[in-house]
Amino acid sequence: MKGAELLVRCLENEGVDYIYGIPGEENIAVMDVLLDSPIKFITTRHEQGAAFMADVQGRLTGKAGVCLSTLGPGATNLLTGFADANMDRAPIVAIAGQGATTRLHKESHQIVNLVKLFEPVSKYSIQIREPEIIPEVVRKAFKVAQIEKPGGSFIDLPENIADMDIPDKTPLVVQCPRAPMPQEEKLKQAAEIISTARYPLILAGNGVIRGEASSSLTSFAETLNIPVANTFMAKGIIPFSNKQSLGAIGLQASDYVSCGFDRADVIICVGYDIVEYHPHLWNVNRQAKIVHIDFSPAEVDAHYIVACGVIGDIAKALDAIAGLAEPHQKHLAMTLRKTIVEEMETHANDNGFPIKPQKIMWDLRQVLAPEDIVISDVGAHKMWMARMYQAERPNTCIISNGFASMGIAVPGAIAAKLQHPDRTVVAVTGDAGFMMNSQEIETALRIGTPIVIIIWTDSQYGLIRWHQMRHYGRDSHIDFRNPDFIKYAESFGAKAYSVQAADELIPAIEQAVRDDTVVIIDCPVDYSENMKLTEKLGELVCPI
Repeated sequence: MKGAELLVRCLENEGVDYIYGIPGEENIAVMDVLLDSPIKFITTRHEQGAAFMADVQGRLTGKAGVCLSTLGPGATNLLTGFADANMDRAPIVAIAGQGATTRLHKESHQIVNLVKLFEPVSKYSIQIREPEIIPEVVRKAFKVAQIEKPGGSFIDLPENIADMDIPDKTPLVVQCPRAPMPQEEKLKQAAEIISTARYPLILAGNGVIRGEASSSLTSFAETLNIPVANTFMAKGIIPFSNKQSLGAIGLQASDYVSCGFDRADVIICVGYDIVEYHPHLWNVNRQAKIVHIDFSPAEVDAHYIVACGVIGDIAKALDAIAGLAEPHQKHLAMTLRKTIVEEMETHANDNGFPIKPQKIMWDLRQVLAPEDIVISDVGAHKMWMARMYQAERPNTCIISNGFASMGIAVPGAIAAKLQHPDRTVVAVTGDAGFMMNSQEIETALRIGTPIVIIIWTDSQYGLIRWHQMRHYGRDSHIDFRNPDFIKYAESFGAKAYSVQAADELIPAIEQAVRDDTVVIIDCPVDYSENMKLTEKLGELVCPI
């Protein structure tokens, strides 16, 4: 057996179903072995798209998505999507071919020290120097990528190591450590703090999704009558239709849900990570006691001083505390929910054109089923998606908010459709983010993953303009031109629709779903609503 064959056998042993990437000269040994493997190789049009696909697969499944490139520029193209997964706590394993070890000690064609390059954005970065260690390296890479907090593992495989003969070796047994049961004294301490609080509030983060603790969180909130706000990355962790839900928090400004944090004397942070929404924005005066419930101890931060840390299995912790703590009576923050719901319904019948962001959100929610999946790109539309899209299930609204990289939506939607072929998958993107990885629509068509892509068109870097206008009152170098998106889509063999009036959006989305192919919807958006929102929130008077 050769090193490349042993590597692929180890990947099969880890349960890998897809590898996303591009063949290259230095990974041809691996590519050849994959021809006889049950693992499906998805040939992408850019390595960044491959990394984003692995990123989203990791988010949706909890198992590391895998991407593959050749050396040098192929590997550096993986870096953005890989870093996005690592900071957003999505398990990912990236494998790159490398030049032979006989030329790594000197200047040589396309040689870059990839291990050092990936180290700052990974949990584990290693070069395989001997084929005998492949089983240990692969097992460790997946174990490290998947344990809390999940992230990235990078494997550098020199071409001569991949081609070396090696006596038959077998992959290592896959073992997954279980989260421990939290300490009983900490459970009692947390219950006491929560019971004696006047205005407790729950801040739920993506760790709840990763820990499959959504139902426990919902039961906890209902049992103790405590409202829940979620980060952008935890949308759907409690159904928005649930009366305990206050929706998302995460704008860099005060919002209605922020009023609840201003009044809260105890904030119960469940599966929360400070990269999702920094505590100096919601614990401004450090006035609230913090109960930290997570797999891992809290990060050190001056605005996140923990009164009680409950470390271990999140679901078990929530179930135990719910049985120990005293339920609360009517909570003032519940008044906020009425205000938030009313705002979301305000633009349901708005006929303005270009279409207001709030109306796009409303119409999209009317068409999609609760289990359908939306992948949001990064841009001004992300703020509206995060704030107003009403998610009813975990992992049905995927938003990058740690690394927050543009270009994730289209490749991410492809990966989501591969994992959930029975659900409608929609990529919501700006025209700028779409063009960063739009070439992957060819990949989607080739492998048969029907997705809907809604492009919010404004021919600007809208989120940057929003910030520029807030800070300086004028914009700077944010304009660009778009191709004809209809012709662009059709040139690939995809379908496309152009929305020309507000009442055309719902029919366009419904038709796109029926088309059962890759469909682009060009939807002009009225981003004057951005500054109106800024002004509105700047004058916000809390309703509680």
